[in-house]
Amino acid sequence: MTATEPLFRPFQLKGLELKNRIVMAPMTRDMAPEGVPGAANAEYYRRRAEGGVGLILSEGTVIDRPASRNLPNIPFFHGDMALEGWRGVAEAVHGAGAKIGPQIWHTGSTKGGPWKPEAEVESPSGLLAPDKPRGRAMTEEDIADTIAAFARAAADAKRIGMDLVEVHGAHGYLIDQFFWQGTNLRDDRWGGATLPERSRFAVEILKAVRAAVGPDFPVLLRVSQWKQQDYGVKLAASPQEMEAWLGPLVEAGADVLHCSQRRFWDAEFPEIDGEAGLNFAGWAKKLTGAPTISVGSVGLGGAEFLAAFRGEGAGAAPLGQLLDRMARDEFDLIAVGRALISDPDWVRHVQAGETDALRGFDARDLAELV
Repeated sequence: MTATEPLFRPFQLKGLELKNRIVMAPMTRDMAPEGVPGAANAEYYRRRAEGGVGLILSEGTVIDRPASRNLPNIPFFHGDMALEGWRGVAEAVHGAGAKIGPQIWHTGSTKGGPWKPEAEVESPSGLLAPDKPRGRAMTEEDIADTIAAFARAAADAKRIGMDLVEVHGAHGYLIDQFFWQGTNLRDDRWGGATLPERSRFAVEILKAVRAAVGPDFPVLLRVSQWKQQDYGVKLAASPQEMEAWLGPLVEAGADVLHCSQRRFWDAEFPEIDGEAGLNFAGWAKKLTGAPTISVGSVGLGGAEFLAAFRGEGAGAAPLGQLLDRMARDEFDLIAVGRALISDPDWVRHVQAGETDALRGFDARDLAELV
């Protein structure tokens, strides 16, 4: 058995069969002019599939709502041209031996920079963050239309040959703004004093998505405690609160919880099981029984990643933990983000033990589709 064997076991969920446990994490690239992915986007994803990734989750791709994106070249997941572009992406990835699903998204009232959408941004209460107004509060009609738009996008994912769909409910975007008490001040059925009450929007989205794709098409949900507006936010301060939050989301239709944290090795509740205790994905799996994906700073540091497997270097503790945690099935899959931006062959290098061939993340690579 090689040191990296826990990463390269197959995984199966419903009709989805993955050759390994490594997922390409969704990463915004903002390189789809007019919202339409083209040949360059297809090649970008194909190269990661050819490099050994088992499952690719696309960059966030937005649903059919005014002001659903916060940057000008974020891809759409609606309209004939964009969907045909995504069909081409799926075919390219399948041809290179991997599976793929789109991450469907609404950015809410977040800012991506100076660019502004033509329509006014929308959110639960017209807030970017606590006490920071931006845009307008959604009406009942807006909410109903948004739920329906998520369902249409999911149905389109299935129709064009994608293998699954992921709903983006993390990082301070629209769905997460409903979760967060600081940005959801509503006094109707979409608000409330408790996290389960504020989760009704997400529950209804998942129910609609499940109805749109049927029982056998995998549905993923990305969640996070932290927000881009405030890294220190914690929606669920205890396992009991986390179970009350995530349990209904799984019951509503989420097959897999994609649990985003900034560093995968950080214990979620160290006061309960210590500094080396279960991470967010570990607790989510324990509390709900659903398979989980963990993510957070995997592979940063280039060749130090493989050196860590042998107990060498400053990164040994957290990266050694990855293999230990996966070997004991604390979580089921691990998502890799920035390391794959700069090195499409990162997975192949890790599997072959090619330490010298690993490239570290270079922020300059964000300017193009390497």
